[in-house]
Amino acid sequence: MEGGDLELGELLAAAEAAPPGESVDVVAHDLQKRFGAERVSFLFVDLVGQRLVRLAAAGDEVADPGEPIDLRGSVYDGVLQSQRQQVEPDGQGGLRVITPVTNRGDCLGVLEMTLQSADDTVLRQVRDAAHALAYIIVTDGRFTDLYHLRRRTTEPSLAAEIQHQLLPPAPCCEAAQFTLAAGLVPADDIGGDTYDYTLDRDTLHLSITDAMGHDTNSALLATLLVGALRRARRSGCDALKQANHAHQALLSHSRGLATGQLLCVDLETGLCELVNAGHPWPLLMRDGTVEEVRLAVNLPFGVAAPASYRVQELQLRPRDRLVLLTDGMLERDAAAVDLASVVQDTRALHPREAVRSLTGAVLDACHGRLRDDATVLILDWHGDRRRSAEKRPDPHA
Repeated sequence: MEGGDLELGELLAAAEAAPPGESVDVVAHDLQKRFGAERVSFLFVDLVGQRLVRLAAAGDEVADPGEPIDLRGSVYDGVLQSQRQQVEPDGQGGLRVITPVTNRGDCLGVLEMTLQSADDTVLRQVRDAAHALAYIIVTDGRFTDLYHLRRRTTEPSLAAEIQHQLLPPAPCCEAAQFTLAAGLVPADDIGGDTYDYTLDRDTLHLSITDAMGHDTNSALLATLLVGALRRARRSGCDALKQANHAHQALLSHSRGLATGQLLCVDLETGLCELVNAGHPWPLLMRDGTVEEVRLAVNLPFGVAAPASYRVQELQLRPRDRLVLLTDGMLERDAAAVDLASVVQDTRALHPREAVRSLTGAVLDACHGRLRDDATVLILDWHGDRRRSAEKRPDPHA
């Protein structure tokens, strides 16, 4: 192995000095210099989470670098699900090393390379490089479309382009108190569904919405709706005030109707305050049983009627799994899917894998041709692990 061991700070400085579209090249050069790595490439998970697209480092020859790879059942699928590095013979006397590239639970893809030899120290440093690559890609993604384009495996309609710009940058987030993941299919058409989340110091804000209409009209309605919700949320409004702001925005601009659920979860207590504006009921898995949360239903946003929204409460408990969804998960051919059974069967999976199973089941039932958006958001509630650790007696005391 030639060359010195680049410290993390040096690697990040080298990435910052390079053009934002060359992050993979910077990390590949580091790995080549330190460990003689060959055929270094990064494989992106596509927008639907069903396929991978390879981005080879400059100078590396990879067969069919632009050909999407089916994720289901592949070695990459195992790496992403387990979040563990995979090492196997490459058939030519070397080692094929596949390492997850993940940021706060959001699986960006995997880093793949060939090494002639590798001990535990080398493999650990490869994992460190993959972790750094995740942060580099997230940062550089603000300055280039390259990484977003690589996640596309189909050409989106204008409505879908607008729709995806409304979604949060990461479909998955992990924190001490919770893990959440979301998915929206299809990735190339329609345009009315959205989900959103943000994490304050003491509150997790969630929303899932479905703007009525078709194509660009629904996408434009969703833009108005999400903009109103974010403006209210960033002004410090609770779920009830957010709902009222969204309702008034749709009324004022006569853009149509939208259903939705808005949730504010107290990170210390797990108490969830929510507003249900004409939206399908969530599913709650608790103690191994899946049931609908039969919320009172208010009118959708934008309905010109003398009605007011009401806040309802749901007390989340550790190990609860809450599943929010849009009616695209329920209508027409998708109705053949027993969602409660899928939630039950995937209870041991990470939320991002459970989301993929749920949307995949709906896609299969519809033979890959959905007539409406289908969106699902899964929240696993862990409770305040930090407080639990503080209360736990010291066994060595």
